Amino acid sequence: MRICFYAPFKPLGHPNPSGDLIIATGLHDFLVSRGHQVLIASDLRSRWIFLKPWRFYEIIRERINTAKRIRDFAPDLWLTYHCYYKAPDLLGPALSNKFDLPYCIFQGIYSTKQRRRLKGKIGFHLNRHGLLQADQLFTNRKLDYTNLQRIIPADRLAYIKPGIFPESFCFDKLSRDSMRKTWQVGDTPVILSAAMFRPDVKTKGLLWMIKALAKLAVQNIPFKLVIAGDGSERKTLEQTAQKYLPNRVLFVGKIERGKMYQFYSGGDLFAFPGIRESLGMVFLEAESCGLPIVAFNNGGIPEVVENGKTAFLTEIFNEDLFCESVKQLLQDKEQRSTMGLAAAVYIRENHDLHNNYLHFESILTRHVHTT
Repeated sequence: MRICFYAPFKPLGHPNPSGDLIIATGLHDFLVSRGHQVLIASDLRSRWIFLKPWRFYEIIRERINTAKRIRDFAPDLWLTYHCYYKAPDLLGPALSNKFDLPYCIFQGIYSTKQRRRLKGKIGFHLNRHGLLQADQLFTNRKLDYTNLQRIIPADRLAYIKPGIFPESFCFDKLSRDSMRKTWQVGDTPVILSAAMFRPDVKTKGLLWMIKALAKLAVQNIPFKLVIAGDGSERKTLEQTAQKYLPNRVLFVGKIERGKMYQFYSGGDLFAFPGIRESLGMVFLEAESCGLPIVAFNNGGIPEVVENGKTAFLTEIFNEDLFCESVKQLLQDKEQRSTMGLAAAVYIRENHDLHNNYLHFESILTRHVHTT
């Protein structure tokens, strides 16, 4: 297939890493690996652009330029990744209609509460227009699937399990030895966590966890908390760690995704609250490397772990339950091992994108063959 690919929320190659960017890149790379020709249709980022009249000419100009690219490329279909009220697809619907292309969306989001909010109202209607025009919608979140069912017929909607490419996230003994030597932890159990230190729920979750784990420090339970990531809130996190968990927290900075398996290999469990987490790629990655998980039972996290078998999911903001789950894994090496092994198997059986995207590909192919 010849596919026009567009990511209105965060174009491929955007300098700020995120789960959305990882999924978009993985989707693109999978299609290329399967022999499809994929054209990046546009780099236009539509996030809140509809509230900026001075940029309207930019939208018109980009439609004209993208139309030229379409004529030269002669695609079989248009595929948009991730559109919602903040970043509606302002190119795909019109251009797909103009060139009579099947219009498909992966991870379109429908949230009716935005139509009652002044700031989100315009974006809501622009996004809804695109969703209704789509010949096929895919989603990797069950909540989004349920919401989309309100306006999209079942034959135009498909659920694709979220996942990763497991071969990129495997336990490595040499990396474990190297990481633990660098961290100077010896045989002390290591709790891992990872997030970008933005002024949002990710930093809020890390701050909450650092304060909560102080309860275990008071009990003299041995552990080291090693956190990967960086961002504007790093100083706040470091100050909080020094106040509540002195000498127990190590910040290792931002790690390239291609080297994250080394980081995961050095730990004994992975803990991150995940407040309103959409999916949480870090949970998939950590499990794939054989780590048990402790997180909140909210958002999309239950879709990427098996509670009680690969993870302990606790009531949101319940310090006692969260700490008790961490404590149990810190003190029971055999349980850590059992859950970690189960986690690695679970990912390969349920969240291997090599398998999950085959279903996605087959549906795309049907749309090309029926036009």
